[in-house]
Amino acid sequence: QVQLIESGGGLVQAGGSLRLSCAAAERTFSRYGMGWFRQAPGQERAFVAAINWSGGSTTYADSVKGRFTISRDNAQNTMYLQMNSLKPEDTAVYYCAAANMMGISTSLRVYGYWGQGTQVTVSS
Repeated sequence: QVQLIESGGGLVQAGGSLRLSCAAAERTFSRYGMGWFRQAPGQERAFVAAINWSGGSTTYADSVKGRFTISRDNAQNTMYLQMNSLKPEDTAVYYCAAANMMGISTSLRVYGYWGQGTQVTVSS
């Protein structure tokens, strides 16, 4: 069982930045592919970004490409999502997720472990 705890959400004006963190209570953190997903009210949970075990491979949803950066620090068992140039449409609950694989995936179904979510609200 992998426990994931997100932090860093909040209220920010359009054009601003936030940095989300996902701390894993798991000593084998580096064996997991990791991802960020988000869910806006009335919408399905959607892929945002993913990173492989080493951090050497990343992928992003088109809607955030060039604005968001995913990274991880395996020594600290932590993953990050740096969000710049935020837009009102980025407003959602953001979830981090872990998949029992060392590769990378955009599919929600691959991820077996989820955090509780952190709210990000971008005002116009």
